[in-house]
Amino acid sequence: MLLLGILLFGLVIGAGAQIILARGSTNIDWATALIAGLGGSLVGGLLISLIAGDGIRFRPSGVIGSIVGALIVTAAMSAFRSRQR
Repeated sequence: MLLLGILLFGLVIGAGAQIILARGSTNIDWATALIAGLGGSLVGGLLISLIAGDGIRFRPSGVIGSIVGALIVTAAMSAFRSRQR
């Protein structure tokens, strides 16, 4: 159940990052959302939680860090894809 919860959290965070960056577009690439959500949560959430002194517990600082990390990963993936075209 924990693994399913982590995957779902990453998917929601990644989809939210795509919606924020797309400014209203509802087209969500779910594979990118999962990768960006998990990667952003791992790096951003863990880093911000440790800086804030919350440890690795589920805290608001970690959620904010996850969103910021997912935004960065999503923007980087979009830039990489547009460069390949």
